[in-house]
Amino acid sequence: MKIGLFGGTFDPVHLGHLRVAEEIREQFGLEKIIFIPAHLPPHKKNAVAQADHRYEMVRMAIADNPYFAVSNIELRRQGNSYSFDTIGHFSREYGPDGELFFIMGVDAFREIHTWKQYPEFFSLCNFVVMSRPGSYEPEPEKNIPGDFAAMCTFNHEGRFYEHQSGRRTYFCRISLLDISSTGVRQAVREGRSVKYLVPDSVAGYILRHNLY
Repeated sequence: MKIGLFGGTFDPVHLGHLRVAEEIREQFGLEKIIFIPAHLPPHKKNAVAQADHRYEMVRMAIADNPYFAVSNIELRRQGNSYSFDTIGHFSREYGPDGELFFIMGVDAFREIHTWKQYPEFFSLCNFVVMSRPGSYEPEPEKNIPGDFAAMCTFNHEGRFYEHQSGRRTYFCRISLLDISSTGVRQAVREGRSVKYLVPDSVAGYILRHNLY
């Protein structure tokens, strides 16, 4: 079973998140993508909305997609949310029959050498590194950490790095919508419409709970 792990603050979840997940699901033939709202992301400022609100907005946003699921594994933990711990959790849950794909943006990948227990998690699962809005593709040769290439072999035809463990890191072009959670929050604060930026269910939830 091929499973995508899509972590983030999701403050709030927006249509760009959903479109990215759908394209990656299709491109890699994933049977499920699990959205994982972070409790306290160590590389970002604290979330604006409380964890239960962010979780509920994701749950509502993905309700009509049978391939999407949401997990509160990081919200149940105390302290910072570390990807190494999350990957380990799902590795144990799915066991040898589960092939995991950890989804992340190219900006986060550039800083991956600062993450907890780098580079051990490259042996736990595959990675999918997404392009930025407006760029053709992530250009892997320009975005890898200094010692990452020493652990892997680059496949030019497939555009992926293969780790010594056999796990792969893929660099893929995604038609990212230029939508940000920061921009959505600002629009809400200024009383502007967020229609077509977030699902209608999320827009209604934000209004009902007076978020942002």
